[in-house]
Amino acid sequence: MISRVQQNYLDSLLFKGKAILIFGARQVGKTSIMKNTIKNHSFLWLNGDEPDTQLLLENITSDRLNAIVGLNKILVIDEAQMIHNIGLLIKRMVDNFPEIQIIASGSSAFELADKTKESMVGRKEEIQLFPLSFSEMVTHTNFVEENRLLPHRLVYGYYPEVVTNIGNEEKILNDLVDGFLYKDILNIEGIKKSATLHKLVQMLAFRIGSEINTTSLGNDLGINRLTVEKYIDILEKNFIVFSLNAFSKNQDNELKKGRKVYFYDVGLRNRIIKNFKPIELRDDVGALWENFIISERRKKLSYENNFSDTFFWRNTQQAEIDYLEIKNQEIDAYEIKYNPNVKVKFTKSFTKNYEPKTTKVIHNNNFWEFIL
Repeated sequence: MISRVQQNYLDSLLFKGKAILIFGARQVGKTSIMKNTIKNHSFLWLNGDEPDTQLLLENITSDRLNAIVGLNKILVIDEAQMIHNIGLLIKRMVDNFPEIQIIASGSSAFELADKTKESMVGRKEEIQLFPLSFSEMVTHTNFVEENRLLPHRLVYGYYPEVVTNIGNEEKILNDLVDGFLYKDILNIEGIKKSATLHKLVQMLAFRIGSEINTTSLGNDLGINRLTVEKYIDILEKNFIVFSLNAFSKNQDNELKKGRKVYFYDVGLRNRIIKNFKPIELRDDVGALWENFIISERRKKLSYENNFSDTFFWRNTQQAEIDYLEIKNQEIDAYEIKYNPNVKVKFTKSFTKNYEPKTTKVIHNNNFWEFIL
């Protein structure tokens, strides 16, 4: 069993009078972390994917809910985003049965978070779970072993089933994409043009590390810019991709509305473009490395409750900085290069105007300092 960073935090939240909501993509380990937490308690486990569970909980009364839970101390609702009016249901449970611990997981932040947001202020704790991280795997084995496997991880990523089934990575990623990737998006969000969504995801996968233009994407797809932005927003809320926006303080020569999109897992991204070539044979290693480092850093910040704002920066002369973190009005600036021998110079246009606290190049000989 690979220990998850969030396990102890989840355990510490039990029986504090609040519902616990766990968000993350399908197959990242939400079920496993919940099972570890409840194994020494009496519990009732309901799966929101099951039609009978959906029917059971639809418009249920408090008395009937109490009867169903019985003497159990914990009620788990897995894939809770599939349950109609799940927010109201959880609110009723917290208000009427505070002695019962509610744990609900969801692979769609849009459905579960939005339905609970208004009604559950002060009644919930939220946890986000990602695919496995470099840090978690170092803890599971050791640094030397995980560093040795780095080229492999850059190709196949960190989904738990991928990591624990060496030799079957491509099949597992195929099954993941074909069986789960779009399931909630198409079923819940009501998107009819699934082929358009698939094509957009593929286009985004080919453009990691590059600024995207939603108008241009829309023209290529035959849809308008607003629809592209809606689809990307839905992909983000389902934990498939995340965005970095351009940073600017309105200098005349700065890019003010740019956007880059990255994948939470590089293995998933490689499956989408159907490229499992080893690192030494790839022509996209720079972009792949940038995606890997930024996604690993994102996991680290989230697990440490570090609420730094993150951006990239570019000016109209095409000078660029890959990644910025801003906290308490202090800026840390990073260039991300796979090859440690590449010469990097931080442009004076940025350093003079913003006086960053840190300027550093992250490469494959020092990356652990950034993500551990």
